[in-house]
Amino acid sequence: MKIPVHIGIIMDGNRRWASRRLLPKVLGHQAGADNLKKLSADAEKMGVKYLTVYAFSTENWRRERQEIDGLMNILRKYIKDYINDSEKNNTKINVVGDFSVLAEDLVNDIEYLIDYTKNKTGINTIIGLNYGGRDEIVRAAKRIAADFIEAKSASSPKALLERLTEETFERYLDTTGYPDPELIIRTGGEIRTSNFLLWQTAYSEFYFSEKLWPDFSKEDLTAAIEEYNKRVRNFGGGK
Repeated sequence: MKIPVHIGIIMDGNRRWASRRLLPKVLGHQAGADNLKKLSADAEKMGVKYLTVYAFSTENWRRERQEIDGLMNILRKYIKDYINDSEKNNTKINVVGDFSVLAEDLVNDIEYLIDYTKNKTGINTIIGLNYGGRDEIVRAAKRIAADFIEAKSASSPKALLERLTEETFERYLDTTGYPDPELIIRTGGEIRTSNFLLWQTAYSEFYFSEKLWPDFSKEDLTAAIEEYNKRVRNFGGGK
């Protein structure tokens, strides 16, 4: 069985998982965070090199303040637990999204965690925090524009525009340096991308599961990869 190098997961269903058990929403998110730890380890053992997960979107700020605060506290705990278990954990952590708008202590913790794990050689777990595909593209365009303005005196506008290709644009994205995901998994029964990795998923295969994220298991991950292996990927070139 061919294992995708890079898998993306839209981790949907935490709140419904809690609701069905008559639990507070935050406990659903905690169960989801616990499952991420397990699934990341399972994916690494299977040979996956990159795992990008949608943890908190640019749209999630519309939720109740109590739920948002709970999510941020879970993130704090996730970071502390990872550092405490660092001797037995070889995962490299990175973040996509504009996490600079989070609380100062969280920004410091995230920056520390990224630096702390940069030399680890295990699976790359990439967490989407305050991430949205459209927002990422707009931020990339702004960085390109800033570089254009800075370089304008040294080169003609036409020459600069001719150098703007898909490859150069990708270097301004949050995911620069990472391969595009071959497989995107969405749990929770919904069938949409919800603004996740819009540029990077142009030719990804999608797998939708009815399982709520806290219940999504290694067996479910294996089933998704088996389905991926049945797909014919020709990238628009025909058979």
